[in-house]
Formats: sequence, C-alpha cells, structure tokens
Amino acid sequence: MKKRWFVAAGLALVIMVVGLVGCSQEGSVSLGEGASGLKLYLNNQQEGIWVNGSGKVSAAPDIAILRLGIEAQESSVAYAQEQANGAMNAVMSALKTSGIAEKDIQTQYFNIQKVTRWDEKEGREVVMGYRVTNMVTAKIRAIDKVGAVIDAVAVAGGDLTRIDSIGFSIDEPSVYYAEARNKAMADATAKAGQLAELAGVKLGKATYITENTYYPYPIYREDYSGKMAAAPAMETPISPGEMEISANVQVVYEILN
Repeated sequence: MKKRWFVAAGLALVIMVVGLVGCSQEGSVSLGEGASGLKLYLNNQQEGIWVNGSGKVSAAPDIAILRLGIEAQESSVAYAQEQANGAMNAVMSALKTSGIAEKDIQTQYFNIQKVTRWDEKEGREVVMGYRVTNMVTAKIRAIDKVGAVIDAVAVAGGDLTRIDSIGFSIDEPSVYYAEARNKAMADATAKAGQLAELAGVKLGKATYITENTYYPYPIYREDYSGKMAAAPAMETPISPGEMEISANVQVVYEILN
C-alpha cells in the first residue's frame, strides 16, 4: 500500500514539472511562475566561445611605506619604558619635521618582554632585564625624500632606532587598473576572434564577463634592521623601481549562424 502511494506521488510531481516547463528561445529552459511569483531560468552556459584575457601595466610607485621604531632594554620595566618613550618621541618629531602628516603615522606593534638566560650553575632561568619595542609605519608621499627621512629617524632615535623594512606602493591606482582592463579585454577579443576563424564560425557579442584584478601590495625592496647611531655622510640611497598592475577577464562570446 505504501509503495503504491509513493508511485502515485512521483507521477503527480512529474506531471506538475512538465506542466511548468517551457522551452524559450536560444536554448534556455524556463520553469514558469508559481504562486510565490518566483521565476527560474536555466541557460545553457556551455554554448559559445570561452576565453581568458590578461592585461598588465607597469607603474612607478609614488608612496613609500617605512616600518620603523624603537627598542630599549634595561634592568627594569620602568627604566626600559622611559628610554623607549624618550627615543620614540624624538623619532615621531623627526617624522613630522620631515613633512609626514600625523594621519600617515600608525602604531603597528608595542611589546614589553622579559629577557632571560639559562644559568647552568643554578639550573634555572635568570632575568637579565626587560625589552620595550614600539614600531610604527610611516607613509612617505614625497618619494624622493625617503632617504632623508631614514637619516633623520636614525639620528633622532640614536642607538635605539630600528628600521625594519621599506615598501613601495601606488596611492591612486585606478587609472592603471583601467588601462590593464582595456588590455585584458583586447586580449580576450583577439583570442576569441582567432578561435572563431579557426573553427569556421562567426563571432557574436559577449554574453558573459568576469574580472579578477590584482591589487598592488607594498613591495619590500630593502631591509634596514639594526642600530643606527648617526646619519651617514651621504644620504641613504633608495630606489623605488616599478610595480606591475594586472587584470584578468573571462569572456564568453556568442557563435552566430
């Protein structure tokens, strides 16, 4: 009895679906509008010519991102923090005097750590002191002044100065993205045209486009970790180089009869 009931329900469901299904033009299938007002269309996405296009643009960085700070180690937390605070205030003052706006300076890391060593005779760890580390990032918009900023920071912080790394980026990359997209679409169109010619068919309009854009992250060129007691006799040389902005697109084109 139960088996007959399932068979009857299955036949009813098939009849309902057949009643709703209608074939639309261009090979799509339409499941008609129900009581909820919902319409469902299933298109044959396998038809057409599918291609990927890529475009790349080289651009000179116009901002530098400097990661720097202070590290002080003393016998007590209070003394280590006092030394670090004094040096960091001098570094911050040097950054602002060099023309870096306060909004372009951001604290990235602050840490107070106990420094220990293993004493073989006593068989235990012995506290040697306390280390205070304070790191910030500074966005330098006058890229030709990067070397001078590094030198000023080194003098201000003295032996407590730590310059961790420097990176380069582009502040307003939208113009370069637009150019990369143009190249990517041109590449896709050329590939689709060649495929259509080889297949002996006529290329139609684009029916589907999706884009993947790669945003330029800061490229770290140098590592200036270490102590800097005084500025060098010559300004620190910095070379920003070039960055690459790329865009990839996937495009589907119609095949015309």
